[in-house]
Amino acid sequence: MLDDTLKAQLQQYLALLRHPIRLLASLDDSETGTDMKSLLETIVGLSDKVTLDTSGNDARKPSFEVLRDGETQGVRFAGLPLGHEFTSLVLALLWTGGHPPKVDPEVIEAIKGLDGDFSFEVYMSLSCHNCPDVVQALSLMAIFNPKVKTVVIEGGAFQKEVEERQIMAVPMVFLNGQVFGSGRMSVEEIVAKLDTGAATREAAKLDAKDPYEVLIVGGGPAGAAAAVYAARKGIRVGVAAERFGGQTNDTMAIENYISVLETDGPKFAAALEAQVRQYGVDIMNLQRADKLTPAGADGLVQVHMENGATLKAKTVILSTGARWRNVNVPGEAEYKNKGVAYCPHCDGPLFKGKRTAVIGGGNSGIEAAIDLAGIVEHVTVIEFADQLKADAVLVNKLNSLPNVTVHTNAQTTEITGDGSKVNGIRYRDRATGTEHHVALVGVFVQIGLVPNTEFLKGTIELSKFGEIMIDAKGHTNVPGVFAAGDCTTVPFKQIVIAAGEGSKAALSAFDHLIRS
Repeated sequence: MLDDTLKAQLQQYLALLRHPIRLLASLDDSETGTDMKSLLETIVGLSDKVTLDTSGNDARKPSFEVLRDGETQGVRFAGLPLGHEFTSLVLALLWTGGHPPKVDPEVIEAIKGLDGDFSFEVYMSLSCHNCPDVVQALSLMAIFNPKVKTVVIEGGAFQKEVEERQIMAVPMVFLNGQVFGSGRMSVEEIVAKLDTGAATREAAKLDAKDPYEVLIVGGGPAGAAAAVYAARKGIRVGVAAERFGGQTNDTMAIENYISVLETDGPKFAAALEAQVRQYGVDIMNLQRADKLTPAGADGLVQVHMENGATLKAKTVILSTGARWRNVNVPGEAEYKNKGVAYCPHCDGPLFKGKRTAVIGGGNSGIEAAIDLAGIVEHVTVIEFADQLKADAVLVNKLNSLPNVTVHTNAQTTEITGDGSKVNGIRYRDRATGTEHHVALVGVFVQIGLVPNTEFLKGTIELSKFGEIMIDAKGHTNVPGVFAAGDCTTVPFKQIVIAAGEGSKAALSAFDHLIRS
């Protein structure tokens, strides 16, 4: 199950265990059960601090629980935590065995301070790159607070359960039997959602911060590059980000960032944050801006946050990025996560053997269709223009697939459903005006991006598309305020371009500081 290289790496990690741990397995005769036993026996064979007990009788089989020796509650994995979740398993082993997590001590204290009865179930797929953050967050919480119980469920191994609970997007989290949330969530977000007083305390902390010389709003490639370039000037720099890494967190493979042959989005995002922290930048995560006030007599620009806090700075760099564009037709909002999805890598496996559609014929849409075609029964591609806009190599690959149908010059008019989940898509042939309905259960929207700039309307000059208007040096129309990346009018929304623009904005901000 694990190759020799992976075994050697795992053995090195297990050497970090400080306390004995026990794996309590509830097995069955299925192929997954056999594979699970083999995996657990391999783990036991790599460390004398790990033992295996196969006497478990949990309702979910096959599953196993990671327990500190002598304790009766730990983190349970139902199904095999391989693929993207193998790291989650390794961390659960290490944390249970006493190896300290690389988490802010304040977060650990907040976890320990949670009071209540919290029983979490998190459904994931092995190809989901957003799932590990959620799995690891909930695992950490269960390990450090006995009032938190966490079960990690691999959807492919428990398809009947997935269908009964109508789970059509991962990660999907249930708390005490009720839907708690879906999509990527950090441990800080989950704790804040449980601790109702956390937002007020956090706002007070932000309000008390001294003014920055450069404040960056947004933590994607543009924001990270700006932070590094500004901090290297030896000045006080802060980054307020909703989630560090931005869109790169949702990107599966990155193969065109110069000098990096290949990586995935979450790794790239983690590397961005690590480099920024190396320079001592004050990173404020989970922060969304909702207003900007130009500098007054005190020379300080004010950025008002959604939680009520206000941050002040001599210069501000806006790098708020963009988000997936909605198709904005009836049924899209109603059936989001009930058949309407935006991440084929994450949610594609949930539609195995079923009929799906992709809206969008650009590179992202055709890449999604190609990926889905290897999993689902059939893919229908709907493109508004009269031809696909993707690169020729992708179009040729798509045309070679037997289970794909393409409709160009087609306008999506409705995503239909039965009240609880998607059952089809309706489109209009733009040449003839004829309406068509395709029966299916999943629709993946891939039609580009919209800039995160709504909070700037009336203050910063925006284009008709909502992009921040900037000059060649990243200046906006407001003195002391600069912008960079996908939220601006710079053409071609690419990681490498955003990083360059962020660096440029930081140099411009520093030039403004020394001239003011």
